[in-house]
Amino acid sequence: MKMFAAGQWLDRDQVIEVRNPFDQTVIDTVPKASPSDVDRALAGAVAGAAIMRDMPGFERFQILRKAAALMRERAEELARTISLEEGKILAEGRLEVERATETIELSAEEAKRLGGEVLPLDGAPGGAGKLGFTLRVPCGVVAAITPFNFPLNLVAHKVGPALAAGNAVVIKPASDTPLSALALVEILLEAGLPPLAIACLTGSGKELGDALCSDPRVRKISFTGSQEIGEHITRIAGVKRVTLELGSNSPLVVLEDADLDKVARATVATGFANAGQVCISTQRVIAIGGAYAPLLQRLETDVGALRTGNQLDAATQVGPMIRAGDAERVEDWIGEAVRGGARLVVGGERRGALVSPAVVADVAPAMKISCEELFGPAVAVTAAKSIDEAIHLANSTRYGLSAAVFTESLDAAIRFARRVESGNIHINWGPQWRADLMPYGGLKQSGLGKEGPKYAVQEMTELKTVVIHGV
Repeated sequence: MKMFAAGQWLDRDQVIEVRNPFDQTVIDTVPKASPSDVDRALAGAVAGAAIMRDMPGFERFQILRKAAALMRERAEELARTISLEEGKILAEGRLEVERATETIELSAEEAKRLGGEVLPLDGAPGGAGKLGFTLRVPCGVVAAITPFNFPLNLVAHKVGPALAAGNAVVIKPASDTPLSALALVEILLEAGLPPLAIACLTGSGKELGDALCSDPRVRKISFTGSQEIGEHITRIAGVKRVTLELGSNSPLVVLEDADLDKVARATVATGFANAGQVCISTQRVIAIGGAYAPLLQRLETDVGALRTGNQLDAATQVGPMIRAGDAERVEDWIGEAVRGGARLVVGGERRGALVSPAVVADVAPAMKISCEELFGPAVAVTAAKSIDEAIHLANSTRYGLSAAVFTESLDAAIRFARRVESGNIHINWGPQWRADLMPYGGLKQSGLGKEGPKYAVQEMTELKTVVIHGV
């Protein structure tokens, strides 16, 4: 594959190999871009932003709607690309294509809804005879820096709203998974997007990311990734808009009145999808009193039944992690917890980039598997004596992206929703759930700003105030 910048598909002498995480076979290669390519892409994007700014919202809607139709036509091809380069099972790849298509469709609708409001200036001293209103205008050039774990949908969540709002966008996809982003660029161009309105640069995240984020021509940064890199971006960005979707170690609290069969099903579904490489995966299960022991029994059975292997095999339920090094980290954190007094209930064996889904019991809150972001197929289970202690444990983290509680008590559920420090709260399901139209973002060090097309468009536009002075 080639990269795309300043209206052209580009090759470079140096390339990056894109490998299948399961067996390390080379799927494709992409160019290794340099900072000079960033300059070229931004020069083109500045011109593209002027084109997009003047394009009527209805035309932007038509382009995005056509792109969504093309995505549907190529759904199986896109799903296979996702699974091959990222390692998620093919069923999860298909689901990601469905969601990404919906994200682009939702963005298309928002292109028709950019508006302001009339200001009641006659209610202000000296405001008689004056008419005031607001205009929402595009920021200009948006830098979209995306992670490996959802290589199509998280790109769509940045590119769709950016274009709907009338911006140009420069994508820097994860080096492990650039093919899905490049495929989306091809689709958008085929749908009629002006070539200067989009660029996709492949290469080193540090080298290209720093050049993009520090450049004053970029007026908006949308980044999804680690908390450490998010902090770095805020230090180098200068005066521009920044949205950050960062880390998490999401808690699932289980009260004694919960249906434990439902809890076990939800934990399996939300703790091990995409080999646990989801920022809102269930990582910490906090079970109160008598719920603890019977829940562990159910988890041992249900998690132990999950089958790992080649992500393209229809029988596989949990595919490989993105890199063998990440699998080694998960193995190390499990071992560290066990050496510290925790108990490995099931799983935890590693073979290359595969880790068998694990449940670790009797986990102390200070253990790394509980207090840091694991981003892998293991769930840490901790006991609590009361809902107050469980809420305290849920909040005892620098993160606050998503949290969940299982209970039949409405009072307990509302108490949890009000007191837990998290941007997303789920009652009677796990923390890993997202509708692409909802506002999505974290508290504390889990990030800044909101995604979801309607909310991302607001983040990717500026507000002007216009006052007409009567005679």
